[in-house]
Amino acid sequence: MLRYVLKRLLFIIPILVGVNLFTFVLFFIVNTPDDIARLHLGEKYVTEEAIEDWKEVRGYHYPVLYNQEATGLSKVTDTIFFQKSLKLFAFEFGISDAGTDISHQINQRYLPSLAIAVPALLVGLFVNISFALLLVLFHRSLFDRSMTLMALFLMSISALFYIIGGQYLVANIWRLVPISGYEDGLSGIKFLILPVIVGVIGGIGSGVRWYRTIFLEEITQDYVRTAKAKGLSDIEILFKHVLRNGFIPILTGVVVILPLLFMGSLITESFFGIPGLGSYTIDAISQQDFAIVRSMVFLGAFLYCIGLILTDISYTLVDPRVRF
Repeated sequence: MLRYVLKRLLFIIPILVGVNLFTFVLFFIVNTPDDIARLHLGEKYVTEEAIEDWKEVRGYHYPVLYNQEATGLSKVTDTIFFQKSLKLFAFEFGISDAGTDISHQINQRYLPSLAIAVPALLVGLFVNISFALLLVLFHRSLFDRSMTLMALFLMSISALFYIIGGQYLVANIWRLVPISGYEDGLSGIKFLILPVIVGVIGGIGSGVRWYRTIFLEEITQDYVRTAKAKGLSDIEILFKHVLRNGFIPILTGVVVILPLLFMGSLITESFFGIPGLGSYTIDAISQQDFAIVRSMVFLGAFLYCIGLILTDISYTLVDPRVRF
């Protein structure tokens, strides 16, 4: 297992290099270093001297990918890509184009992201699995068909509808919770209730259909027929056998996203004014702050790869057959 994990960790390096290269190419197709400098200097007419000074301070005075004027290895090392990518692999994100410390911002913002993402994940899992088991219990009944149709309907609705509708109904009309904002500590729970509810409701449609499919596949297995032959009730079979054996595909979808919980939700955090990593990324995109965008894309790719490794490891915990 240790050898396997080390091998997978080594595979992360070329993946991160490719993701980082793709981000560079995609960003600099749209903008040049001069365009970035003019944007952040905040003036319509700026001098060439001011642009060059801004680029030199932030490391944008090098060529993007290849330095034709340099010699030897410097043709590759004296570039924006190399200079700004090398420290990323040591998780030194440096300074944003606006002049702020990116690592400090990440340390300040990941807790608000987790404050929304973790409750939404846990409550969503409980609700989705419970509804899915209920539909399997009444499989092929009118209740099953109507709820499956409802789940499909919920999947077809945009997440923005749930956010705007929740803010209007719960916060504006009923005035049960604040419409947006954030506070640290227990006093900030009132700001998290609505985003968590919206996150859970927004995922019910796809979650229930996914878990229902998993459990329906399990009830066709031989062990279920054997359990029925022994006289076990449908409820006992569902909760003692089907639920347990259905945890392997469930882990595939859950464990892989656990590291990504740190990244937050781009849309939810922006609409609810949560100072998390999701809103941080959205603000960086709107301000064309390439340093932040590059750092967040790199961090997101790394966490996703770690999630895939954790998924493989978790298989060995729930299914002894995988170990052999």
